[in-house]
This record gives sequence, C-alpha cells and structure tokens, in this order.
Amino acid sequence: MQASADEALILDAWQANAQAWEQAVREGRIESRKLVTDQAIVDAVLAHTPRTVIDVGCGEGWLARALAAAGVKVIGVDVVPALIESASSKSGGDFRVLSYEDMATGALAERADVVVCNFSLLGRESVDGLLAAMPELLEPNGTLIIQTLHPLLAAEPYVDGWREGSWVGCGTGFSQAAPWYFRTLGSWVSALERAGLSLRCIKEPIHPHTGRPASVIFMAGSNQGNGDEQASRRSISRHRT
Repeated sequence: MQASADEALILDAWQANAQAWEQAVREGRIESRKLVTDQAIVDAVLAHTPRTVIDVGCGEGWLARALAAAGVKVIGVDVVPALIESASSKSGGDFRVLSYEDMATGALAERADVVVCNFSLLGRESVDGLLAAMPELLEPNGTLIIQTLHPLLAAEPYVDGWREGSWVGCGTGFSQAAPWYFRTLGSWVSALERAGLSLRCIKEPIHPHTGRPASVIFMAGSNQGNGDEQASRRSISRHRT
C-alpha cells in the first residue's frame, strides 16, 4: 500500500521537533504523562513479567530505561536518529534506527515477550503494516501493548480519518505538529484482527483531575502463537494418553 502525504509529514515533524520533545520529556512538562500515562504503561508492561521487550517508537528512551531498571532486556527502535542517539547516550537498552516500514519487511530479526507502542502509532498505512508484522516479533504467547489517545478525547466527528496534530501542553520550542490518523475503538479492534492478533484486554487509565480517560491501552496476542500453543497441548495430551 502506498503511503500518503500525511505519513511523510509525520516523519518530517518528528525530525524537526526531536530536540524540543526530548526537553519536554526530560523536564516533565506534560501533565497527563506525569499524573497517569507514564506509570500506566510501565505497570501494563511489568504486569506480564517479561524478560524481553521491544519498545517501538521509543523516542529518547525513557520507557526503556524504566523497564531496564526493573531487570527487563529492552530493544528500542525509532525512525528519528537524533532520538536514538539521545537514548543510546543514557543507556538502558539496545537502541536502533528503524522505520515501521523497515520492521514490516522483517528488518528487526528479534522476538520479545512484550512489544510496546506507547503513543507511537500515529499513521495509517505505516501502522497497519507494522501491526501485520507483530506475529513475527512476539514470542509464543507474547503480548502487544498499545497506549494511545482515547477516542473520547478526539474532536468530532467520530469517524476514522486524518486529524491535525498539536504540541499544546508540551511547552515551547516546537514547530509544525505531526498529523495523526484517528481510529474509533471499533477500528482499533478491526486493525488488530486484520493483523492476526486477538484482543485480550482494554484498560482506560483515568485522569485524577478530570475523571475522564487519559488514554486507552490495548493488549493483544498473536492468533498464530495461540494456535501453536493449543497444538502443542493437544500433542502432549495425546502422548500422555
């Protein structure tokens, strides 16, 4: 599938704003992250007691460092070289420059117990391609964890489509924001199903000040992996009988 012009604008925006974003994360400028979403994603990953994690769209590496501090081996990937350079300078993981298109074509020959995408799935074609590659990135019975903007917080209409981005709440130093592709809850579920993934759980972290969801977290597993496990169990059962 040919990528749209909006997909290219996402990359351009993040390349241009890498330094400002790193500063915003380092200084803890984003209220919802401090109050809710950072801890929510750390807790969601560690609840699966993973030995290995692939952090997709890792940015400057804060999540990888948090997981590494808990004893998890982390591979962080991002398409923006400046962010990977920053992540590598602070250690905490094995950081690599890769695009989602690279990963969709098998450039990351790794598997992990958990693959996490924390507010990093902004596009349409690139995200669909990445999701389709997830069964090859997950260990058997592994889990994909996605945290993203809750659809209830998006501007109307409640239909799939490209939306204008914003750096509001991130502080100063930012230029043009990246567009992003809005998906309804139903569309997220359908996208996972098309990719051969089964939704296991949805969590909705609540903002303590507004009482509304600050994000939505999807947890999914590979249908292929589940099938392999069931086949293995049937084989063991036959041998035991």
